[in-house]
Amino acid sequence: MAKWDHDGPILEIDKLSISFFTRLREIPAVMDFSVTVQPGEAVGLVGESGCGKSTVALGVMQDLGKNGRVVGGSIKFKGRDLSELTAEELRDVRGNEIAMIYQEPMASLNPAMKIGQQLMEVPMIHEGISETEARERALQVVMDVKLPDPERILRSYPHQLSGGQQQRIVIAMALMSKPSLLILDEPTTALDVTVEAAIVDLVKDLGRKYGTSMLFISHNLGLVLETCDRICVMYSGEAVERGSIEDVFDKMRHPYTQALFRSIPLPGADKNAHPLVAIPGNFPLPHERPTGCNFGPRCDYFQQGVCDQGHIFMDPIDPEASHETRCLRWKEIDWRAPPELAEVKEKAEIGKVVLKIDNLKKYYEVAASALFSSGAKKVVKANETLSFEARESETLAIVGESGCGKSTLAKVLMGLETATDGEILLDGKSIEQIPIQQRDTKTVADVQMVFQNPFDTLNPSMTVGRQIIRALEIFGIGTSEAERRTRMLELLDLVKLPRDFANRMPRQLSGGQKQRVGIARAFAGDARIVVADEPVSALDVSVQAAVTDLLMEIQRTQKTTLLFISHDLSIVRYLSDRVMVMYLGHVVELGTTDQVFAPPYHPYTEALLSAVPIADTKVKKERIVLDGDIPSAMNPPPGCPFQTRCRWKSQVPGGLCDTEVPPMRDLGDHHQVKCHLASDILARMLPVISTAAAEEPQTA
Repeated sequence: MAKWDHDGPILEIDKLSISFFTRLREIPAVMDFSVTVQPGEAVGLVGESGCGKSTVALGVMQDLGKNGRVVGGSIKFKGRDLSELTAEELRDVRGNEIAMIYQEPMASLNPAMKIGQQLMEVPMIHEGISETEARERALQVVMDVKLPDPERILRSYPHQLSGGQQQRIVIAMALMSKPSLLILDEPTTALDVTVEAAIVDLVKDLGRKYGTSMLFISHNLGLVLETCDRICVMYSGEAVERGSIEDVFDKMRHPYTQALFRSIPLPGADKNAHPLVAIPGNFPLPHERPTGCNFGPRCDYFQQGVCDQGHIFMDPIDPEASHETRCLRWKEIDWRAPPELAEVKEKAEIGKVVLKIDNLKKYYEVAASALFSSGAKKVVKANETLSFEARESETLAIVGESGCGKSTLAKVLMGLETATDGEILLDGKSIEQIPIQQRDTKTVADVQMVFQNPFDTLNPSMTVGRQIIRALEIFGIGTSEAERRTRMLELLDLVKLPRDFANRMPRQLSGGQKQRVGIARAFAGDARIVVADEPVSALDVSVQAAVTDLLMEIQRTQKTTLLFISHDLSIVRYLSDRVMVMYLGHVVELGTTDQVFAPPYHPYTEALLSAVPIADTKVKKERIVLDGDIPSAMNPPPGCPFQTRCRWKSQVPGGLCDTEVPPMRDLGDHHQVKCHLASDILARMLPVISTAAAEEPQTA
C-alpha cells in the first residue's frame, strides 16, 4: 500500500474521551484529551500507572478490545479520522504507517520463529516485496539497531537473545516498513540502565535517519527529557500540562507536575536535610473521581468552592498557546516558593559491624547442553570473591546490571542458597553453609527480604492482617493470638497503613500499599538486616518517594542495616551511606556514596553514572554508551571482567587487562577499586555529571 502524503501534523488527537463498559457501569479512562505530533517530532506522554497513557496509545492503534469505545473527540492520522477507516484500511495503516513498541519485548516476538523470518514478514505482507529484498532489508535494520553479528541474529530464536537484544529486534521490526509514527509504550522499563541508554540513543538516531515521529510513553521524566521535544503530563485520564520540554521542566504551571518533580531524587538531594516530598493521598479510581479538578484532594493549593466546581479546561499560559495547564489558580500560585520542607531528619548514628562477608564465592554447575544433562558440566561463577562489611543503621547499596550477581548474593544471605566458598558472619556467627530450613528462628527473623514485585509476594487468598500474624507466628513473637494481633496493628502503624487494612485482601490494595505490607512483614521480627531487592522499581514515582522515606524512617527507629539492591542510581545516591558496584560476580568499586559518585571512578561506575536519565535541564552529562552486552557468567572473559567493554583499556600497557584480574586497590579512606589503571590516570578523570547549577534548590 502506498504511503499517505500529508503536510500537517502526523497525529492530531482532539478532545478525545475513551470509556470501558462493564456490566455495572461505564468507566471513563480518558477524558477531553488533546495532543498533536508534528512530522519528525517526539512527544513524551508522562504520568503514573492508571492515568490513561496506554489507553491513548491503544486508541491510536484502534485496538481497545470489545469493552473499550471512543465516546467523544477524534484521532486523526495525517488528516484522516482513524475511526472512519475500514478494517482493511486499518490493517494497512498498522505496521505500515503506525508501529508500536511494547514494554515487554517477548510479548511481541513469536518464540517458535527465527528472528529473520519475523522481520521479513513485515514488508512482505505490507508492501508485497520479494523474499530476497525483505532479507536484505532485515539485515540492514539489524545493523541499524547496532546488534553484533547480524547474520547469526537472523538465524536465532528469540530465547537465544538477551532482553536488550530482544528489545532492539522489536524496534527493528517496528522500523521495517519505515512508519511515519512510532508509539513507544515504556520500551525500556524492563532493561538495565546501560542498555536503556543505548536504546534511547538508538531511537533518537533512527528517528533522525527515517524522519519518524514519535509518541513516547513513560513514567521516567529523565528519559523523556533526553528523548523528546515536547511533553504532555497526564493525571487520572486528563492532560494537565502540555508544552516544550524547557517550559514544563523549568516553568511548570500545574501543581501535579510540581508534585511529581518534588518526589524524585535529583542530584544534590539529601535524605536527611532534603527528604523527598511524597504526594499525599492516593490516585482516584476511575469511577470515584472528584468533581472539578481530579488532582484537588491531593493538591497543596486546593480552594473549596473554586477547584471543585464543574469541568476545568486547559488554559493557555503564553499567547501562542504552546504551553497550557489545566489549573484554575496557576496565576495566583507562587511557583518559585521552595517546598515546605518535611522536618529535617537526624542522621542515625552508624554503629558496630553486623554483617561481615569475606571472600564469598557462589558457583553453580550446569549441564553444557540444556536438553541432555549428560556430558560436560559448565560452571557459572555468579559471585566471585566478594568481601565487604555492613554496620548497624547503615544503608549499603549494591548496584550493577542484570546478571552481575546481586540477587545471587541476596539468596546466599537469606539461606536460599549456600556458599561455595568464603564466609558470612552475622554478629560474629558463620551462616554461609546453613540453608534457611536449618536456620534457627532468630537468624531467620534477623535477615529478612523485601522483594521487587509486591504483587507476587502476598498470598492472594489471605487477609493482610493474617499474613503479618503468620510471620509473627513463624518468628515466635507473642504468646497469644491477642498479643500477635496487637503487634500486627502496630506494624500497620509503622508502615503508615490504616488499621482497617488488616481485614482487606491483597487485590484491594494498590502496588505501593502491597509493598508496605511486604515491609511490615519483613520488620515483624525486628530484623537486624533487611535485603531490599529493587523494592521501588515496580512502583510509581510518587509512591517510590513515600516507600523509600518509610524504609529510612523505620531504619532510624529500629537501627536496621539495609542492603539496598538497585540499578536506579538516582535513588541510590539519595538514600545510601555506602555503595558497592558489582560487575559479572566481582565487586569492582566500594566506597561512601560521595566517593563513588565523584571521580576517580572504576570505568564501569563511570559508564553507569553516564547512563542514568536525570530529570533536570541544568544537569550536563557526558554520554558513555557501553558496547555489547554483559558477557555470560558461564564463559567470562580472561583477565579483568570488564575489559571487553572498557573505554580506558588502551591506557593500560602490556595487555595486562586481557590476562590478569586486577587486585582490589585502596585509593585512600577505604575507597576501593578493582582496576589496572595507573593512579595518575585515575586522578585525571573528569566528572560524568556536572551539577554546578543543579546544586541550588530547584525552582519552578
